[in-house]
Amino acid sequence: MAHVLVTGGAGFIGSHLVDLHLAKGDSVAVVDNLTTGQKRNLAHHDGNPRLTFHHASLQDCKNLPDIVRGVDLVYHMAAVVGVRQVLKSPINVLDGNIMAVSYLFKTLQEHAPKARILTASSSEVYGLQNNVPFKEMDDLLLPSRDPLRWCYAVTKYADEMIVYAYAHEHQMNATACRLFNTSGPRQSSAYGMVVPNFVEKAIKDIDIDVFGDGLQTRSFCDVRDMVAALEAVSRCNTAQGITVNVGTDREISIKDLAERVIEVAKSKSGIRYISYEEGYGINFVDVKRRRPDLTRLQELTGYKSRFNLDDTINSLLVERRAMM
Repeated sequence: MAHVLVTGGAGFIGSHLVDLHLAKGDSVAVVDNLTTGQKRNLAHHDGNPRLTFHHASLQDCKNLPDIVRGVDLVYHMAAVVGVRQVLKSPINVLDGNIMAVSYLFKTLQEHAPKARILTASSSEVYGLQNNVPFKEMDDLLLPSRDPLRWCYAVTKYADEMIVYAYAHEHQMNATACRLFNTSGPRQSSAYGMVVPNFVEKAIKDIDIDVFGDGLQTRSFCDVRDMVAALEAVSRCNTAQGITVNVGTDREISIKDLAERVIEVAKSKSGIRYISYEEGYGINFVDVKRRRPDLTRLQELTGYKSRFNLDDTINSLLVERRAMM
């Protein structure tokens, strides 16, 4: 039985990691400030003696040394997420996405130096890179204009630098995982997350807002695949001090996604095309295509996805309809 720490463990992906490891018989500690996470995401584990919850922001968690002692595996998932959150409070993004990671690694180096560590980075670090599919060794393209638009990407790349630095200087067994668009149950639509947003509108037969011409593409990974892939990376002994893309390489345009959600939901919703300025209040620079090269993930773990986009949409439809 392993002792696992999940930062952001009451959040969307984090809570699914908690589910996975409790189902394996592991003990799990969660640190979450509940800014975007929800205690209800863990409510089905109430009373489980193998789960402990610490309500705190990671960078302010004074008892973190006690929490990490004896930890075998760490998933650092806590972050300020969502386009609207990033644009609203870039200072909070910098504090929560860099200072927290620095404090976590310093604490682990002192009190749990042998722990296996996975730190969540993001496909956003590729910036305006257009060499699709994105490979981990590609040069990144973060523009100088609209710097706050890229605040989140910069913080996540800084997190990767922390991973590389501690792996190099202290031989810590840490891996940076560049997560591509993930969706599924428990994902909030409040922060601009596109699939649950579309599903909620389709259930209510409300027109779905699509930014721009809708031809921008993304590769949506089901959260069940995401956590299984992360767990597979955690068991890999040859991923120390490197970056690994994690997601699915099936690409779809946002226009086609909206149409698919409407069809699967049997909805009367239409599609309304709006400008980025109308949606975000600024002339937002969007990434035209986003698809990962998964060669490294597959070579390291052999992992292949099990769920398709319709599976994800249906799981969200079931969850959201039950909540109505």
